[in-house]
Amino acid sequence: MLRDSIKAAQISAMKAGDKPRLAAVRLILAKLKDRDIELRTVDKKPEDDDLVIEVLQKMVKQRRESIQLFEDGGRPERAADERAELVVIEEFLPAQMSEDETKAAIESIKAETGAAGMKDMGKVMAELKARHGNQLDMGKASGWVKAALS
Repeated sequence: MLRDSIKAAQISAMKAGDKPRLAAVRLILAKLKDRDIELRTVDKKPEDDDLVIEVLQKMVKQRRESIQLFEDGGRPERAADERAELVVIEEFLPAQMSEDETKAAIESIKAETGAAGMKDMGKVMAELKARHGNQLDMGKASGWVKAALS
């Protein structure tokens, strides 16, 4: 399970004295704990690995936005800190699909569902997320689906 590998990474970072990595791993564990607390009152909880991946993907998106803002604001040292955290977070995510693989999956789904135009975008996106949600950036995939359907 992903959560166990993150906890193991925390222990190894502590033993190695790698403070930046330890801080990033602790940040991940804190976000996971926050999400667990949010889900206490929910009847149907997602599987643990799905929950961990969802939290990690959200953190990656936040880091990328922060890096861009820090660079635009002339704060390269802060952008470098965010990049270091991003590298640690991405270690725990499953391998992402390449652009070509994603476009092939979109074409496959498009053929299966009979999607012909933009009115079918929601159907294609839902199926894409159901099949490959953990392996791709849905923001980028949305643009590729639009292009495939137009």
